[in-house]
Amino acid sequence: MSKQIKVALIGNPNTGKTSVFNQLTGLKQKVGNYPGITVEKKEGICKLPRGVKAHILDLPGTYSLNTTSLDESVVVELLLNKNDKDYPDVAVVISDVENLKRNLLLFTQIKDLRIPVILVINMADRMSRTGISLDISLLEEKLDTKIALVSTRKGTGIERIKELITDYKNLSISPNIDSTVIAPEYFDKLKATFPNEDLYKLWLVITQDVNFMPIKRNPISIPSSFDTKSKSELKRLQQKETILRYQFINGILKQAYKVDLNVAKGLRATLDKVLTHKIFGYAIFFIILLTIFQAIYDWSSYPMDFIDELFASASEWVKDSLPPGVFTNLIAEGILAGIGGIVIFIPQIAFLFLFIALLEESGYMSRVVFLMDKLMRPFGLSGKSVVPLISGTACAIPAIMATRTIENWKERLITILVTPFTTCSARLPVYLIIIALVIPEGRVFGLSYQALTLMLLYLLGFGAAILSAMILNKIMNIKSKTFFVMEMPNYKLPLIKNVVYTVWEKTKSFVLGAGKIILAISIILWFLGSNGFSDDFTNAETIVKNRIENQGYTDFHKSNIENSLQSYSIALKDSIDKKVYTIGQASIIDSLRTKETSLQKKAENEEIASYKLENSYMGYMGKAIEPIVRPLGYDWKIGIAVLTSFAAREVFVGTLATIYSVGSDEEETIKNRMAAEVDPKTRKPLFNMASGISLLLFYAFAMQCMSTLAIVKRETNTWKWPAAQLVFMSLFAYIVALIAYQILK
Repeated sequence: MSKQIKVALIGNPNTGKTSVFNQLTGLKQKVGNYPGITVEKKEGICKLPRGVKAHILDLPGTYSLNTTSLDESVVVELLLNKNDKDYPDVAVVISDVENLKRNLLLFTQIKDLRIPVILVINMADRMSRTGISLDISLLEEKLDTKIALVSTRKGTGIERIKELITDYKNLSISPNIDSTVIAPEYFDKLKATFPNEDLYKLWLVITQDVNFMPIKRNPISIPSSFDTKSKSELKRLQQKETILRYQFINGILKQAYKVDLNVAKGLRATLDKVLTHKIFGYAIFFIILLTIFQAIYDWSSYPMDFIDELFASASEWVKDSLPPGVFTNLIAEGILAGIGGIVIFIPQIAFLFLFIALLEESGYMSRVVFLMDKLMRPFGLSGKSVVPLISGTACAIPAIMATRTIENWKERLITILVTPFTTCSARLPVYLIIIALVIPEGRVFGLSYQALTLMLLYLLGFGAAILSAMILNKIMNIKSKTFFVMEMPNYKLPLIKNVVYTVWEKTKSFVLGAGKIILAISIILWFLGSNGFSDDFTNAETIVKNRIENQGYTDFHKSNIENSLQSYSIALKDSIDKKVYTIGQASIIDSLRTKETSLQKKAENEEIASYKLENSYMGYMGKAIEPIVRPLGYDWKIGIAVLTSFAAREVFVGTLATIYSVGSDEEETIKNRMAAEVDPKTRKPLFNMASGISLLLFYAFAMQCMSTLAIVKRETNTWKWPAAQLVFMSLFAYIVALIAYQILK
């Protein structure tokens, strides 16, 4: 069996590289990180003609081999090290037909490394709309390569890429440019010192330190005595090299690339004027956000109700089908309840990722970043900080990794420290369940109070981030001047395949990542809530039955029984009046007695379960921390949920679902159990407006994520900053939640 062809997909950001990767690999791909660093690594398998297979590696987007970020240095390190297991047999450079001139800079650099290179010109379907015409044969001749003209939207040209990859051995590896002309004497000296090494590869190894960070020099070792040029001199030589390359590129495109300017002008310029307007731009973005949050509520209500009832029924079915015992209780009250507490939010999380994917695919998100740069500069944040803050709405971990594009260390550090304030998808389950419990249903201008509350929480998180950045900027006394430069991609209709794949991957990653933690914590909590060491726990059934016999049911259950009987009696009388069925007076009394007995049995079971839980291991733990959380309006059960959610924010709902399920015999949904929870001191619903707002504000500001702390430590290379982050955010969240509860109660 022949070995797989190793293919590296390389290209500028926004050229459709991910779309080409998805077309080549389909679902035969996996996502991980490069060894030792947290830069995302995507790879997959592609079937080629004649039964050959290719291993496709999707490298991070890069504008050139003159690196300015860690992502770009990953590309350079791979291309310079033939000993790397992923070193490509062939490089496929993805370019955008409307930005071909800029894209060809990277192409010529890679070709000068003497690697077989295929040029893919993407978005061919836009040529007629933008007035572009290409002479492919002339381009292939002048660039000394093979070209595939592709439209990932229409699915054309993909087979051409596969054919070219299969025949990669016939590609020319001759350089496009003689870079030595920028400094002949310097390169002559370099050649004399390293007669067996490629000069352009040596040049890249030497100059990477100038741009971003030292790269691994193996297998080339440069003596320190040789580096005679200063960084500023090397920078000037790089600029001369870039000018030389663009002179070469301009000469080719003048002959092979034509644009009808009358056709090219129009819609994009008009849309940009509106969407980036200093007033209308913000108004449009605000309206889009409102629409998204309203849709998250309206569209997901039915699937959420279905999932909630499904898990409640599954739990009841397990109890009815399996023999009573520890194993049955573990599955019904521990595993199913805990997992159900997170699975219920899949529809809303999926819709959130759907809207983010649509905004990114359409090209609008880049306009948002540009727009927000103007707003954030007064707060001391770099324009490049906008990308991590916006991507933090999905997850803080990749958002913090995205700060690597920020060259200035202090600006990058500030961005890392404030990004966790941005509301991530892990907070969404907490927000949604609490909002559903304490915010009344109703609408204003067609928008529900619940959707408006959700949006307000997002704005609070963003506001806390930029306010903290301003404070940190003053404390750290940054005196650096930076410029915000970013590309505005063309507007385009989102590719349905890409959007669906993005939603699937991100939702799956969220659910599986959260599911592992929740499953482990649910089992631990079930054990702690189902076992105890005191006589009160062991004799709970006897104690509670004696108390009911002597003192009656608690006020809450007594009121519930009376109200339920009254409702049942009215319904029964209503049915008789409507002649649905006819029964005698004695039968009515018997029916009411049967109903009363059923309600009393239910109340008795619930009081026994509650008493056992309070005297279990978990009950004692909860009582120990209750004095800390009681001023915020929480009982010991919520305290346990807050404590466990330090592992991950979304664990909060799963924890409460497990706690409220322990010992329960009834088929009730998570939301119903939480709504029925009563404060033992006030005998009022535990989740009321005051405690609910307190909880929402606590989770809006608290650092409830160990994974984020770990990634901050990794990015800053010290525990000092994540420790400070944890202490400050937790104290700030506690104080804000305390003030809110004390005012609202």
